[in-house]
Amino acid sequence: MQDLLRVQMKKIQSKKVQTTEEWLRNYSVESLQLTLKHLINEGNIILNSRNGVEEIEFAEETVTNFESRLSEVIELYHQRIQWLLQNSRKVFGLIKGTKVGLMVDMSHMSYGPRLLDFQKDLLCLIDEQLCYKKQLYCLSFSTEISPLWESPKTINVRVLHEARQWIQQLEPGQGCNLLKALKDVLTMKELNSLVLIVGSCPDQTLETLSDYAQQRMLGRKLQTHAVTYDCSNPASLAVLKNLAEALRGCYHCYSSKGENFDSSDVHLLLQEAQKAKDLLKSIKQIFQRRIGGSLIIRIADVSTEFADTAPSSFLPKPPKHKGPLVIQSPCVLAKTSTDWLKTNGLKAKKLNLYQVLAPNAFSPVEEFVPILKKTVSSTLHEKAMTQFEWYDGTVKNIHVDLPVLYNYQKLLAKMVRIYEKRIDWLSVASRRIWGSVCETSEFTESGDHQSTQNCNFMRQNETLKFEVSSKVVILLDISVTNSTYIIHIQHSLRLLLEEQMSNKDYFNIIAFGSDVVPWQLELVPSQPENLENAWRWVLGLQCKGSRNFMSALRRAVEVDFKDKDKHKSQGLYLLTTGIPDQETHTISAYVSEVCRGFDLQLHVCLFSVMEDVDSSRIIPARCANPTETAVAFKEIVQAANGRFHWFGEAGIFESDDITVIVSEMEKANSYSQKCAFLAESLKQRSVNQSVGPFIPEGDSNVLLKKEKRKPQKLLSPKPTALSLARMCIKDNHGAERNASKRVLAWRPTSAKAEIPPAQTIKEWPQTENKRKHKPRKQPEFSVSVFYTDKGRNVGTVYRKYPRIMCIRKSVPSVTLPKKEEICSSKEWLTKYSIKKLKLELPRLMFGPGCTHQKKTVKSLHKKVSAKYCTIFPSVEINGVVKHLQFQPKELEIYTEQLEKLLQRYIERIQWLLSGSRRLFGTILEANICVVIDTSGSMDPYLPHIMKELTSLIWEQLRKNEVRFNLLRFAEDTESWKECLVEATDETCHDAVQWVSKFHAHGNTCILMALKKALSFQGIEALYVLTDGKPDTSGRLILKEIERLRKKQDIKIHTISFSCTDRRANEFLKKLASQTGGRYHRSFGDADEQLAAHRMLTEGLDDEDDPVFPYFEGDDLKKLTQEAAKARSFLKQSKSLRLLLQKWNINQKDDSGF
Repeated sequence: MQDLLRVQMKKIQSKKVQTTEEWLRNYSVESLQLTLKHLINEGNIILNSRNGVEEIEFAEETVTNFESRLSEVIELYHQRIQWLLQNSRKVFGLIKGTKVGLMVDMSHMSYGPRLLDFQKDLLCLIDEQLCYKKQLYCLSFSTEISPLWESPKTINVRVLHEARQWIQQLEPGQGCNLLKALKDVLTMKELNSLVLIVGSCPDQTLETLSDYAQQRMLGRKLQTHAVTYDCSNPASLAVLKNLAEALRGCYHCYSSKGENFDSSDVHLLLQEAQKAKDLLKSIKQIFQRRIGGSLIIRIADVSTEFADTAPSSFLPKPPKHKGPLVIQSPCVLAKTSTDWLKTNGLKAKKLNLYQVLAPNAFSPVEEFVPILKKTVSSTLHEKAMTQFEWYDGTVKNIHVDLPVLYNYQKLLAKMVRIYEKRIDWLSVASRRIWGSVCETSEFTESGDHQSTQNCNFMRQNETLKFEVSSKVVILLDISVTNSTYIIHIQHSLRLLLEEQMSNKDYFNIIAFGSDVVPWQLELVPSQPENLENAWRWVLGLQCKGSRNFMSALRRAVEVDFKDKDKHKSQGLYLLTTGIPDQETHTISAYVSEVCRGFDLQLHVCLFSVMEDVDSSRIIPARCANPTETAVAFKEIVQAANGRFHWFGEAGIFESDDITVIVSEMEKANSYSQKCAFLAESLKQRSVNQSVGPFIPEGDSNVLLKKEKRKPQKLLSPKPTALSLARMCIKDNHGAERNASKRVLAWRPTSAKAEIPPAQTIKEWPQTENKRKHKPRKQPEFSVSVFYTDKGRNVGTVYRKYPRIMCIRKSVPSVTLPKKEEICSSKEWLTKYSIKKLKLELPRLMFGPGCTHQKKTVKSLHKKVSAKYCTIFPSVEINGVVKHLQFQPKELEIYTEQLEKLLQRYIERIQWLLSGSRRLFGTILEANICVVIDTSGSMDPYLPHIMKELTSLIWEQLRKNEVRFNLLRFAEDTESWKECLVEATDETCHDAVQWVSKFHAHGNTCILMALKKALSFQGIEALYVLTDGKPDTSGRLILKEIERLRKKQDIKIHTISFSCTDRRANEFLKKLASQTGGRYHRSFGDADEQLAAHRMLTEGLDDEDDPVFPYFEGDDLKKLTQEAAKARSFLKQSKSLRLLLQKWNINQKDDSGF
């Protein structure tokens, strides 16, 4: 009998030790089928014969039994709460996990009854709960920590005895150094549960504690249980409760006086009991009794009275809403419209109008006639062809071929029909809601596929392919404002899973309200069973909380896409109905940072709901009308290089994919209109030529004059005897060159002039010039001279034309790297500076030929300007008047290239200000030592520096496989290792552990630290971080370092952190300059990053705003100076462009056109 009783007690005990979450899985209202949905399913729908209203009829026994079960479950919840408020569970709550780390705060204790009561409660915790665990680790802390063992111990009689003795020997302390205790306990990887018992406010801030704990617990299944013991300080209660929520743990507050009691376990049970009470109360209010013993309820009352209880149960469900997925294989490879147009656009199909007209387009001919000494334009093309404005603003003469134009217009009409089909395809099924999910990486040719009516047109224009790798994460908005639309959201996701996810490699779903709820801890393959499991999980989602979009985004980026730099084709798809809780600029800055340089995009699908539904009851955290919400998400999408899709029940309001196609259709329409204009111009010209001028009868003189105007064919010259002049031309050396000079220098006074004597012009006339300069090389050309048939008239023919030399410089096309190069700004600018890329405005726009010059005319005795100076606008550059000979189009090209370069400068500046580079700069060498100042003056900044140093170790040293060592110095020095070590995961973890033990004290003995660091074998560079002037003489240090560097060439890069001492900064600059290193300065604020972000988002039109803070560090200083020069040139180019436009307008006005 006693054995049977013992077995029963063990069964009872096994039920009781279940956590509240585990217990509610079996005894919640939902799992016991005690929701209104289950009650409604037991009724029968009938039609009221009096008013024609649909009603649901229930047997009285059914409703009574349901009410009875609800009352029983409420009593069950109260019994569970009573059990939780007994013995050690009342003081410390219910401890989870099997391998427990116990952390006890002694700062709030004092000798006397209070300490004895605390020890008694801890002994009760050991005997009632911890003795049933598998492993235990005990630690007490105040200012310092005091662990009982070096590592967790397997629980046995001896271990429990030692733990009891340890509790009885606990003594009060002073401070509450919770961070130090966490650093010790979180190194124990065996633990799966952490119990914090705190009685006073921790010394560290909540942000510091949560950031550190989250970083160390990332990837570990470690349950946190925070307990405040007999604490009346509101700050302590708030810190511990928020810390538990941040770590997704439990919270328990105990007071011996019975005040401020709070427990997350009790709260869950009370919440579930309240659900049952509300449902019981509502049933009694709305059910109506009939004379037949039955109960009825109107369907309309169900949807209005119980929308808060379970809104997803009463919305109209699509057919087979809860049925299994019907997974389809996509019939075509999904592409963005931009990528699709690369193979199906007008340009790709060679249907650009200018491509078609190019073979029959001719530029106006302008040539220099030497004998006239001026440029003459041809008029033949203008009379025979149609003038047409080209895409670059110039005018071309077009030979119009009507059959070609007619065929071209038919092809344009065909392409427009294809584009219309593409838009129809994008507007149906899941693409109407999500757009096209296009994440793919590399492709291989496909075989035969099944076709459908929606995608036949796609196959006509592209080759089907399969993707090798693709990753998709879906972010689902389940905030409380979406309660009425949860069915729509679920159905939208069902369509996506059925139609577009089967050909992706990996996927995950993250639902978010106030909390983030991922379906899986990491990405899973897109197999049918996983898709079905995901759908079942989505069916259980309930809307609650606000829109904490930032947390969901960070979770996806930092967990699902943690290796985003190693993979391609990764996409985030957000389905939401309103504006996020966080500010738009904050989200934009974050997505811009995490997406830049990686193949990762964020796409937004905005579902606009009816504004009047549920607006009186639910007020979101941030309010915005649909237009403002769309504008905000457009900004976010632009920062993430994604696509924006806005739809509603009425249809698609805006879609980037559709907008691109519509733009291509408008371009085709424009081309067709221009073709019609060319055809009409040709017809009009033909009509004018066929009419011809009117000639009176009998007026033969006019006909004779017309005959005389006809060009006559010249007879071939007859051979004649050589004259004296021709003999001289033949015999003299360089006769052709001399003859050409005579022809160019001599201009006949009449058409019948004779050849001048050969001796009159012997050389080119030279103008006096006092300045010595190199003689210019004369242009090489030759002419042949011959006598015509009549008299002594001479003719000339060019045999070798002079080479045309162009003084003007064209605007170069700039090619810039997309990925950041790990090098100094000085080295980077040697390849990408404005001067190197030949984009300096003065040299490009104003060469020597642009200077406004005046020449002295002897006969007038004064200086006269050139005749044609008035046809160019004049500007004054550094006191010199110059002519602007560039066209508006060329200035526009220059502005585009300069803006492209300036944006690249800003991106690099932002990169230099991101991550660990903001504090430490860029690590360039492969063998380095980081030297950290831990003197007493560094105490306020040490937590921040330790955090940034951890980031440096992982972000730069580990990623770039740098051999490194760490060294701290104050009044003495301590190195992490005795030599440089390889950056592996193990060594980096060890280095972070060593850094976490830094504490500030003593003086700044920098010379001793430098000597030790320089002694490491194979060292290439030191990175020295300090906040002030060294204790010893700066000259002595510089002199000693110079002596040590004679043996080996080692660079010293100096980092000034929050140092306002001018002399100290000058010393660090000299130390870096003397050793060939770089100087870097950090103030610890975010003004620089804000300025860079404003430039990228607000544009670069204004030279004065936004302004970068003044950088003293070498890398940032050089780059910002180059960016300032680019902004100055950009402003000048835009002002010159306006000047040229005004000039052209004035010229047209003066000419009378």
